[in-house]
Amino acid sequence: MLSDKLKDLIKNLPHQPGVYLMKDKTKKVIYVGKAISLKNRVRQYFQSKKNMDAKVRAMVSHIDEFEYIVTDSEMEALILENNLIKEYKPQYNILLRDDKTYPYIKVTLNEYFPRVLKVRKVEKDKAKYFGPYTNAFIVNETLEVIKEIYPIRTCTRDIKRSIEKKERPCLNLYIKKCVGPCTGKVDEAEYMKMIYEIIDFLSGKSEDMISILEEKMRQAAKNLDFEEAAILRDKISSMKGMLERQKIVSASTIDQDYIAVAKEEDLSCIQVFFVRGGKVVGRENFIFDKSRNSQAEEIISSFIKQFYMSVNYVPKELVVDTDFEDMQIMSDWLSSKKGQKVQITVPQKGDKKHLLDLVRKNAFEAIKQKSNLKMAKLERTVGVMKELQEFLQLDEMPVRVEAFDISNIQGVDSVGAQVVFVNGEKAKKLYRRYKIKSVDGPNDYASMEEIIRRRLKHPDLPDLILMDGGKGQVSVAKKVIAEEGLSIPVLGMYKDSRHKTLGLTTESQAVELSKHSLIYRFIASVQEEVHRFAISYHRSLRDKGMEKSELDEISGIGKTRKMALISEFKTIERLKNATLEELASVEGMNKKSAQAVFEHFRKGQKSD
Repeated sequence: MLSDKLKDLIKNLPHQPGVYLMKDKTKKVIYVGKAISLKNRVRQYFQSKKNMDAKVRAMVSHIDEFEYIVTDSEMEALILENNLIKEYKPQYNILLRDDKTYPYIKVTLNEYFPRVLKVRKVEKDKAKYFGPYTNAFIVNETLEVIKEIYPIRTCTRDIKRSIEKKERPCLNLYIKKCVGPCTGKVDEAEYMKMIYEIIDFLSGKSEDMISILEEKMRQAAKNLDFEEAAILRDKISSMKGMLERQKIVSASTIDQDYIAVAKEEDLSCIQVFFVRGGKVVGRENFIFDKSRNSQAEEIISSFIKQFYMSVNYVPKELVVDTDFEDMQIMSDWLSSKKGQKVQITVPQKGDKKHLLDLVRKNAFEAIKQKSNLKMAKLERTVGVMKELQEFLQLDEMPVRVEAFDISNIQGVDSVGAQVVFVNGEKAKKLYRRYKIKSVDGPNDYASMEEIIRRRLKHPDLPDLILMDGGKGQVSVAKKVIAEEGLSIPVLGMYKDSRHKTLGLTTESQAVELSKHSLIYRFIASVQEEVHRFAISYHRSLRDKGMEKSELDEISGIGKTRKMALISEFKTIERLKNATLEELASVEGMNKKSAQAVFEHFRKGQKSD
């Protein structure tokens, strides 16, 4: 049954295009959508649920109210919808979490004596762009190869101005990395010949450049310059590798993006092949975790809206593997963004269909890989907790595991540390540090008793406690737990003579674990983590003690001199025993300040 509040909201909806924001009882936005007619679209959610998919039914069940924004056109609604999805990240919208920008190679034909450089933004500036490339390393290698063969300029100088003012050329001219157009002695036609050869190479006509490099490599080897020959060999290999990946896949010379979606259980994947001049120059996949009940057309529609809203370059054609709502309005919007016609097509046969099948196949492979990684992670986390349950014969799987350790150096400044693992994963926000308050001197058992007692006074108690130590530490913890009237299993993590994890121990029995078992790997990582955390806390306290030292009481010793003294002598004890000459030799010190420090500590010794 609809609430009176929802009925009133629906009743007042206009028959105009716009965007609607569905909210739950906490006023949180849970879904953002757009509509040609707000009244018709929103009303559909609250009519018969017979034909609704599970995702929409779940969303509607959480709607407490909604608000809407009227726009002048459907295209405006499309843009606003996408911006609001980015702002609110609603749980029932499909969210694209990849905000990366792809590199392009830009040939600055809009400049006098053009340059070739890597950029991440495509502008309408009459320059020529190649890409996008999904591998920045390949772009860098390509630019290095171009610089190796063609001595074109890399500077940002205004060449005409440099010639007029007869400015001095940079080092690149003298090391023969640039022909020096700034000198006014370079023929523009000859220079442009190099630029057009580079454009041919970037367009896929690469045989000439590889031949030039191979000849240079042979010449270097002939001259016994094997290091240079090896560098050229690697460049040729990188270039051939790049060209191997850029296979001809289409007779079309227009820029295209091929987009296919794959779904398996609760994972979905969008795979994109970037085709430029008939060649695949890169590919990318996008995994969506929370899309179990989403249809393929909804996933691809959401992807196109979010992805092309943020990218700098839009190709002339998007080739997709399924029809979806708003294809025409999206085509119009992309055309508006690009400044020329952009088509969205769904091929049924021919070369485009064959390539889309390949894209879809890669999407399924990406899902398979993601699923395998997910399963491997589950095995390392929840899986090891189940093994621990069986190993320890516990009634329930331990969800929250806490480990404790004591740290002191030569019995000074004992501290305690607690690390927490939830479902086998580190929960760093739950880690806790303890300054030992009730124990004087190096007494690890008494110190451990204190921190366990303090820990048990807080809620969210652990399902299993691990002690960094042997049977004695286990006995201490069990004694405190019993006194508090609780029942929590406790085990010790013991090491060999080389401080490597060996296994687990109770008060009476030690069990050595197989180093190949999941339990061993987990216990070893827990022991290492709690020890690291305890040591880092101890060091931080020691450093703070050094910072707030007796030096603060000495006239003429400010922060800079104090830190210089601490850096030089490391400890207050060494500082106290330093000679006047040693103090004066520290950077930033002078005779007067050294004398003040020297006398301060000598006075202290006399009073002792």
